[in-house]
Amino acid sequence: MSDGRRPHLDTLAVACLLLCSALWGVNQSASKVAVAEIPPLLQAALRSAGAAVLLGLFTWIRRIDLRPGGKTVATVRGGLLAGALFALEFGCIFVGLQYTTASRMAVFIYLAPFFVALGMPFIAPGERLRGWQLAGLLLAFAGVATAFGDSFSGRAPANPLQWWGDTLGVLAAALWAGTTLTIRATPLSSAPAEQTLMYQLVVSALLLGGATLATGEGWPHHASVLAWGSLVFQTVIVTFASYLLWFWLVRHYPATQISSFTLLTPIFGLAAGVGLLGEPLTPRLVLALAAVVGGIALVSRRRHRA
Repeated sequence: MSDGRRPHLDTLAVACLLLCSALWGVNQSASKVAVAEIPPLLQAALRSAGAAVLLGLFTWIRRIDLRPGGKTVATVRGGLLAGALFALEFGCIFVGLQYTTASRMAVFIYLAPFFVALGMPFIAPGERLRGWQLAGLLLAFAGVATAFGDSFSGRAPANPLQWWGDTLGVLAAALWAGTTLTIRATPLSSAPAEQTLMYQLVVSALLLGGATLATGEGWPHHASVLAWGSLVFQTVIVTFASYLLWFWLVRHYPATQISSFTLLTPIFGLAAGVGLLGEPLTPRLVLALAAVVGGIALVSRRRHRA
């Protein structure tokens, strides 16, 4: 693979982007499988810690310098904040999956671009929301309201606390956006991607590990091979390998063309939840997915043109 920039997406890039979107979509179902046997905060902590070890080995082999360099204090502060938000995000996701379905969680957490668009004008005033962007945000919001309606439609959901899991999914999206905005607003924006990811993994592993001890989550001595295999998949394939692949794509291809592929992730997530876990596919959820994807597409398209 050449280190030069490509002006357009080629077959390799499209295949890699489809793979990343599919892996991120399936990830919610894998987490749902494991959370039934491995406590949520412990699972999130083990995932971050394992991925941090793998990333450390990768950067050591590649001789990538992870030291802050210039603006050390500001970089470290940004890294600690990004890591804390990352920990809260995945804490919300894993706890939320105890109450809601993987397919619903996939729709809610990919509201993150919605929150990024709302927060970006405070960091970059030139990126104010315009007419079509506002319309897109309203469409995405209507999609979320539609999905929430499933919990109060009179037809009892499988879990009466589904609304709480859905709420944690939306909160996770806001925290994900907060991480993105933190990176954009601090020296992390010009730091190596591996350094930024390492901050998020190490800090989140420590915080989630502490939360595991504080809440008294026990070690799952009788967890099945399927549950452990799901955790290994999340750690090695998703959190480590797919993120590195994504960073490689960002370095070598136009970001505006790449970002549109992330809209496929909630679609893969919905398909995985329904196809692999047998979760219910309600008309409200399908409508919500279409509204969220369409709304974020409008926001992204208008912002890229601007």
